[in-house]
Amino acid sequence: MGRRSRRRERSQESLPEAPVELYEGADGERLALRTVMTPKTRELYAKTFSGSPLSQEDAWQRAVEFLFERLAVGWEINGVETEGQAELLARFRVASQEERRFVRDSLREHCAEWFPELQAP
Repeated sequence: MGRRSRRRERSQESLPEAPVELYEGADGERLALRTVMTPKTRELYAKTFSGSPLSQEDAWQRAVEFLFERLAVGWEINGVETEGQAELLARFRVASQEERRFVRDSLREHCAEWFPELQAP
């Protein structure tokens, strides 16, 4: 095992796992969201949410996707679990209107509880 591998393993072991809040939908959907967000991420979100005054709808959509990308750690739909940032984002991008509504509602509830200073989409 190389030096880099050992260093990477040690650094990953020492990182505490962020607490997760679970949201359940009427259709058996389950969405797991992190309860921690860095100050830099909050700043980037505020910029994303404010967006361009010419396209407020686009800024709103980007804000939802930004929060989902940064907070989601797992999403179960019809018994199929999706994990990993790339997979979750890909699944969100092909989600139905009902699934997107569930995600938006969960994000709003989550932000109100854990990040009250943020303006939820």
